[in-house]
Amino acid sequence: MKILGIDPGYAIMGYGIVEKKGNSVTLVTAGAITTPKEMMMSDRLKTLYAGLMDVIAEYQPEEVAIEELYFNTNAKTVIFVGEARGVAILACSNSGLPIFEYTPLQIKTSMTGNGRADKKQVQFMVKKLLRLDDIIRPDDAADAVAAALAHANTGESRKKMMQR
Repeated sequence: MKILGIDPGYAIMGYGIVEKKGNSVTLVTAGAITTPKEMMMSDRLKTLYAGLMDVIAEYQPEEVAIEELYFNTNAKTVIFVGEARGVAILACSNSGLPIFEYTPLQIKTSMTGNGRADKKQVQFMVKKLLRLDDIIRPDDAADAVAAALAHANTGESRKKMMQR
């Protein structure tokens, strides 16, 4: 099963796809869709949508793990990230993909066993779990892969809980 992980953002939207076969998980791809800061927000959202649709078309994931928003002291930033997250959810929904949402705490706990782990600890575990030579860059792509891995580790139990 291919799982698309998404780290939503309006300047940089990270994505990563892992493939789970039995107990084995491998990295398929990771990257980021970027938008320039001088671009109007409506055009940024359009670019993010089109980029994510291209990723979905090329790699044909079967499920999606997307990071939920966390509270930020800058309300404007939260709104913009929320809009980008909505665009990502729309692209996945329009593609017929089931979407599973994970908090940063759930992702960090799944990766490191510690919900307060920092980015470096999560990146190290992603590298180790996927047996990679280097840490995934940019950070947003690494975060997206971590979301996909969290779903690969917990997705089956979440699906069973949803069916009850």
